[in-house]
Formats: sequence, C-alpha cells, structure tokens
Amino acid sequence: MTSDRNKNKNKYNLNEWAGAFGDLGVFIPYVIGYVSIVGLNPVGVLFSFGILMIGAGLFYKTPMPIQPMKAIGGAAIASGGAISPQVIWGAGIATGIIWLLLGVSGSMKWIAKIITKPVLQGIMLGLGIAFMLEAVRMIKTNLVIGLVSLALILILNKMDKFPSIFVVLILGCVIAAFQQPAIINFSLMIPEFKTPAVTLTSLSWNDILSGTLLLALPQMPLTLGNAIVALTSENNRLFPARPVSERKIAISHGIINLISPILGGVPVCHGAGGLAGHTRFGAKTGGAMVILGGILVILSLFFSTSIILLLEALPKSILGVLLFFAGLELTLSTRGASQERENYIIMLVTAAIGISNMGAGFVAGVLLQQLIQRRIVKV
Repeated sequence: MTSDRNKNKNKYNLNEWAGAFGDLGVFIPYVIGYVSIVGLNPVGVLFSFGILMIGAGLFYKTPMPIQPMKAIGGAAIASGGAISPQVIWGAGIATGIIWLLLGVSGSMKWIAKIITKPVLQGIMLGLGIAFMLEAVRMIKTNLVIGLVSLALILILNKMDKFPSIFVVLILGCVIAAFQQPAIINFSLMIPEFKTPAVTLTSLSWNDILSGTLLLALPQMPLTLGNAIVALTSENNRLFPARPVSERKIAISHGIINLISPILGGVPVCHGAGGLAGHTRFGAKTGGAMVILGGILVILSLFFSTSIILLLEALPKSILGVLLFFAGLELTLSTRGASQERENYIIMLVTAAIGISNMGAGFVAGVLLQQLIQRRIVKV
C-alpha cells in the first residue's frame, strides 16, 4: 500500500528538472510570437502558463503538459497583429465553455468510441513527423550549432545520470550572450514586481463571437484528436497507474481555458507532443510541471521583460533540436502498430494529411475508418 502511494507522489529530482524543459521547442516560439507580434503582456502570458502547469502537475501527478493551442496561436501570430488580444482571450473563453460542456454532458464518451487505434496512431505519427520537419527547418538557421547540440544530446543521453538538456540550454544561453551582448544588462536583472491584469473588463461579446468563429472552432478537430484522444491514450500507455479518461481531459481543457484568458494568457491544451517532450528528457511525475510552472510564475512576477529578451535571443537551432527529439518520441510511440492492411492504411492516411493539418488528418482518418467499416470503401 505504501509503495503504491509513493508511486503516485510527485518527485523533484534531477530527471524531473531535466524533463521540465523538454517542451521548450514548442513553448518558446509561440510565447515570443504572442508577445512580440500580437502584443500580449508577457506578465499575463507567463503567469497563466506557470499557474496552470503547477495545477496540472499537482492534480495529475504525471508530466501533463500545458501548451499553447497551435491552430489558434498560428493564426493569431500569422495575422501580424490584426487579431487583437481581446479576440484571442475571447477564443480562449469560447474554447473553455465548449470543452467543459462536452465533458460534463458525457458527449466525450460517445465521441471517443468512434475513434479507433489506427486513427490515434496516425495522429501520433503525423504529429511526430510534423515536429521533426519543423525542427529541421529551425536547425538549418544555424546548422553548426544545431548539429553540435544534436551530437551533445546523443552522447550525453548514454550517461543516464547526466541530463543532456541542461548542457544544451546552457550552451544556448552562452551563444545568445555572444550574439546579442545587449541581453547582458545588469539593469534587466534587477527584480521588478508586476502582477497580471484581469482581462474580463476589456472584453466584449463581439470579441468572444469573433474569437469563436475565427479561432476556437477551427482549433476543435486538432484539440480533439491530439490533445484529448491521443493524449489520453499516450498518458495511459506511459502511466498505467495514473490513468485518465477523455471526459476528464475534456473537462480539464474547459477549466484551464476559462482561467488562462482571465489572467491575460492564451488558449492552452494538454498536447500529446508536450507529454512526449517532457518524458523524452526524463520526466516521470508531475514534479516536472510544478518545477517549470514555479519558474515561470517567478519570472513573470519579477523578470517578465528580461526573460522575453533572453528567449528571443536563444538560437532557433537549439530549440529545433529539442523539438526534433519530441517528434522522435511521438513517432516511436507507434511501434507495434497493427500490420493488418486496413488499419495500416488508416494510420498512414491520417498521418499523411495530419503532417500539414492535424485537424484535417484526424477527420480524414475517422471518415476513412467509418467507410471501411461500412464496406463502402475497400482497401
């Protein structure tokens, strides 16, 4: 009994510290884009991420990730500032209400039943390949630094007691300091206390409606496939002693997306890729999320300006290496996939379309699966 209780406790050892930073390849580019291009206040963005990470780590006791929603973030950043912070917050609130209703009503149980294992594996494979392709593009920005970082991780990973990610991040900070000496500014290291502003008073119904139509609804298939169904499957595979259900994760998405916008944060999700990134670099409990969340809360309250400057200065090639290993972890999770022709084709079609659009890949996979089951299509 005591042994089982200990298994479900969070740990805060060196592996958890290393795993805490395993998803930075996804996290940092979106945070920089939201702050630098969209114009969100870094205090609210970092604080909301930090609080939600701490909550997820303490509640789930697994490395349950808190990531920016990719379709919403991509559209907002690509707009070049045309989409206002208020519309993004409106999208977050709409997202929270939608997933909370789907979870509480029990609809997720029915939705989960129509999604088979080949579709799930296709999502994981497609997302993994998409991560690795994006990683290669980031590594190419400085091929030498990228290859050196890649080699360091491969070599140091053979030394089980030595988390490679720390060496790579330190290398990134040193390179950033040499390339942009302006970040070594002692005035930026002086703590300046700031608190996030509550955003509800600046929101209108039009902001929520625009956020729903422009951002929240297009994000839904991606969230359902990657951040709810695939995340649930991957969590239960990695942590069978700490299982979750699609309904529980849907409700969780509702709660976190009602909290984040109020604090000035962005729409967030529990992405399967984030779980892969954290576990790939050593995380085994929710301690990793508590560690990263605690760091972000402190940085947001006292060093929000200086940390954004540092994140902007980190070489993209190093972030690309971290993203590459997260993608590799996702693709490897599909080992042991069914060799039956029909299942194999469903997985490959889902993955192939999902590489460029995960939501479309998910829909295509489910449709193909239904057509095959009803014998409308033969493969």
